[in-house]
Amino acid sequence: AGEAQCLSFVGCNFLRQRLVLSTLSGRPLKIRKIRAKEEDPGLRDFEASFIRLIDKVTNGSRIEINQTGTTLYYQPGLLYGGSLEHDCSPSRGIGYYLEGLLCLAPFMKHPLKIVLRGVTNDQVDPSVDVLKATALPLLKKFGIDGESLEIKINRRGMPPKGGGEILFACPVRKVLQPVQFTDPGKIKRIRGTAYSVRVSPQMANRMVESARSILNKFLPDIYIYTDHMKGVSSGKSPGFGMCLTAETINGTILSAELASNPQGQGAAVLPEELGQNCAKLLLEEVYRGGCVDSTNQSLALLLMTLGQRDVSKVLLGPLSPYTIEFLRHLRSFFQIMFKIETKTPEEEHMGGEKVLMTCIGIGFSNLSKTIR
Repeated sequence: AGEAQCLSFVGCNFLRQRLVLSTLSGRPLKIRKIRAKEEDPGLRDFEASFIRLIDKVTNGSRIEINQTGTTLYYQPGLLYGGSLEHDCSPSRGIGYYLEGLLCLAPFMKHPLKIVLRGVTNDQVDPSVDVLKATALPLLKKFGIDGESLEIKINRRGMPPKGGGEILFACPVRKVLQPVQFTDPGKIKRIRGTAYSVRVSPQMANRMVESARSILNKFLPDIYIYTDHMKGVSSGKSPGFGMCLTAETINGTILSAELASNPQGQGAAVLPEELGQNCAKLLLEEVYRGGCVDSTNQSLALLLMTLGQRDVSKVLLGPLSPYTIEFLRHLRSFFQIMFKIETKTPEEEHMGGEKVLMTCIGIGFSNLSKTIR
């Protein structure tokens, strides 16, 4: 019976999506031909690290990997949670691991409290700052809230060596609320953080000034914090960067971020350029619009899928390729289809094309949550 239920995939793409959805749906999966044609075949160290992380937060998972690392069999156990620590691979940011945990954390048996170490801000994955500013408010919309929901940055770490540390804590919920989140509203304020580690603290101020030179044309209420970490809490590599968020009157939060090139890779970036480019990226994200920014589209769709047997609606900007593949995976694992309606800019009077996503939740219930 176990073999019939097992889902089979080929290739190394979307490994995280598949592992997360397999864990939530309880369906085992087999992934073949992981980078089979390359000179260095098999799983990369950051993927192996992610698999170890999934193993830590679950109880009774069975993971089999062949000798070359090109085939992976995963039979999910129960989501257990508790207090944990994990050292992430420095070749990807902590955001890579945190995105997976954000999907799983509400359904643990015990509330999750985990310390992750590695690279907090890089150019590939969403930084910890952005997830803190955008993903946590999104979880609250679905009824996952409380004092114990937090992301705290203890140390910053820039690539290539990392050395950052964060704490992520999340309460457990038995069921999720359905959401109707279709009017993003007008933007009322912009907040942000300009951080610098192991470089002159002046870098942060230069970024702030150049970002404000663009954003002040649109809005008076702008406040960008400067965060200069010293000593041990500044990680092992120098670098600087910026994360900006725009908040609307209805509580939608859109974000954009940029980080400097890692030490010894690529040309040096001027803080002025970085600040201006980050401001332009934020304006582009606002143009794309929707009620959830492009980093968190898949998280929103997953939480809608797992909601009660009721209708949820969310208005999104143009779907990213990652999100489109995520919708296909949701169909494979949960047999759920979304109704997708496109809204042209004329109907919405603003920005690019929007997509209205509607679905009826599967009524997912956290069976292992201890009832008090």
